[in-house]
Amino acid sequence: MITDLEFMQLAWQQARLGANQTWTNPQVGAVLVQAGQVIAQGYHHRFGQAHAEVDTLAQLANDQQAVGATMYVTLEPCSHYGKTPPCADRLVQAGLARVVIGQHDPNPLVAGKGIAILEKAGIAVTLLDDTGGINRAYNFFYRHQRPYVTLKYAASIDGKLNANAPKRTRLSGHAAFLASQARRAEQQAILVGEHTLVIDDPSLTVRTQALAHPPVRIALVRDADALPAELRLWQDASASVWLLSNAASTRAWPAHVQVFAAAEWTPQAVCALMAKHGLQSLQVEGGSRIQAEFLVAGLVEQLLVDVAPITLGGDALPVAKGPAAAAVAWQLAAVERLADDVLLTYRRDE
Repeated sequence: MITDLEFMQLAWQQARLGANQTWTNPQVGAVLVQAGQVIAQGYHHRFGQAHAEVDTLAQLANDQQAVGATMYVTLEPCSHYGKTPPCADRLVQAGLARVVIGQHDPNPLVAGKGIAILEKAGIAVTLLDDTGGINRAYNFFYRHQRPYVTLKYAASIDGKLNANAPKRTRLSGHAAFLASQARRAEQQAILVGEHTLVIDDPSLTVRTQALAHPPVRIALVRDADALPAELRLWQDASASVWLLSNAASTRAWPAHVQVFAAAEWTPQAVCALMAKHGLQSLQVEGGSRIQAEFLVAGLVEQLLVDVAPITLGGDALPVAKGPAAAAVAWQLAAVERLADDVLLTYRRDE
């Protein structure tokens, strides 16, 4: 006999099919079971489109097939009108006998209200209290009211970011580049400091896959109006750009560029601005001082460390150069070999 957990594992597999396409919505998958047999599966394909429960029911010839069935859904069905009607109401309408839910929805718009609708209609509800390892940033955002911050960098074996020279030192190989692009695609925003912006002139885009909502590109700068006019961020309009400037701007910017001015942009202020705009995840990609400031602020939840097979010497730029921070214990979550590079994933206790 197949257990609830085994059916939920199928639902988690469905949910992962929507990776990087649901934007600020969570990844959700669902499986419909009648008399012990899977009769339909579905998932949330893209931001603004049908949710997993509705996508699953749409696979049926008619609602009569769902009467008395059990639906396994990875996240509590929504209870409010947004871009789509409430999924909890749709499940009641379909005549389900039971709904097995992976986890509560931490979004206060739902937060138990979906379960209450189901139970009021006489539908049996089972909560597994298991995320299946998905929606890490979504869950963190609603529990802590700030984005989930990842610090990503490539470093030499001796812990250096760049040679002691005013130009970029290329450290990683092609396999590491592809992995870096895949990690970037998981984010809702990418951040660099002014030195990295001007010296490296990065595009900060995802170049290996098409995304309906690519990450917002953020740069911390002293004076936005003093930046070079030919930087790639201005030329590439494929994703929004936020310039967090210490001075107000009077320059005419392209439509995809927005300037936010404040006397000081601390890591806390950056996270507060992102939370205000509903952005749930941020990847910090340099430079050394910015990385140090985020670490000192205690706002980094995940480290992605690409160790390249090279040494740069004692006078090269260190990974984090700035104020001293208290020691933090990190848990090694994954080790991945990328040709001659090694990608290490560390996370803090959650």
